[in-house]
Amino acid sequence: MLSSVTHSLRLGASGCQGSMRSMATVISGNKTSKLVRERLKNEVEKMRSQFSGFRPSLVVLQVGDRDDSNLYISTKLKAAAEIGIDAKHVKLPNTATQEEVLHSIMSVNENLSVHGLIVQLPLDSVNPINTELITNAVSPDKDVDGLSCINAGKLSRGDLGDCFIPCTPNGCMELIRQTGVSVAGKHAVVIGRSKIVGAPMHDLLLWNHATVTTCHSKTPDLPEQVSRADILVVGAGRAEMVSGQWVKDGAVVIDCGINHVPDETKASGKRVVGDVHYASAKQRAGFITPVPGGVGPMTVAMLMENTVQSAQRFLLKNQSRW
Repeated sequence: MLSSVTHSLRLGASGCQGSMRSMATVISGNKTSKLVRERLKNEVEKMRSQFSGFRPSLVVLQVGDRDDSNLYISTKLKAAAEIGIDAKHVKLPNTATQEEVLHSIMSVNENLSVHGLIVQLPLDSVNPINTELITNAVSPDKDVDGLSCINAGKLSRGDLGDCFIPCTPNGCMELIRQTGVSVAGKHAVVIGRSKIVGAPMHDLLLWNHATVTTCHSKTPDLPEQVSRADILVVGAGRAEMVSGQWVKDGAVVIDCGINHVPDETKASGKRVVGDVHYASAKQRAGFITPVPGGVGPMTVAMLMENTVQSAQRFLLKNQSRW
């Protein structure tokens, strides 16, 4: 989709004179996400001109007041505003019950003017709430996070054109496309099997014709598995767990990790690192995403992509109303 701008997204292609091969090309999620947002802004403008004042609409439902959730939601609302999406933040107190959360979801499900609904996780309530029940309560037609069992099931069956793909794996696929490396026929290794990243990432790679190995906490000899990967996607949630020495020469390395480690040189006393040891992996990989500035911006961009896509599907079904 954005292959014509692949070259402009590669930041670190200068050779390393101290070794026999050049260092990895850095794939910029910041630049790629900017291009996605610009395209979506144009698509929204087109919808508004064709369907008098129509705007895609997104609701972000939050339970509680976690600082990290507040930051993530602020980023999403800002991106939506830049694109022209009408985004609303619905915030329930941390005393909200499961029934109250479900009532809020059903209200949005029934609102025809809303095209996307995400429930910010984790749910920050003093009351017990079944997260699986909550995510599955979101209408599949508005599940722009792609986390409901309906959308997950369609993805696992290869129905990629009839579901919403979870935002982080979708963003990873876009970053892989920017390398110019074809996924088809490659050996891909995914570390992690979460419902948000690892499991859907496996499915996406598989249905794009890679041979996929999923590794997790019970996988023996992880370095051996990693060393076979032409494409490596890591979403394990452990700081710098993948050594660069494990990485196959020339591999595409996509790091989904966001971890904080102590660093006395920083004012905050800590710094952000990924799940891959970046400095050593950059010596061997062909392409690599930085942390921060890699997968993170793409997750937000793909949420916007899904919301615009949902609005377009709505218009196709309801053109007579406009």
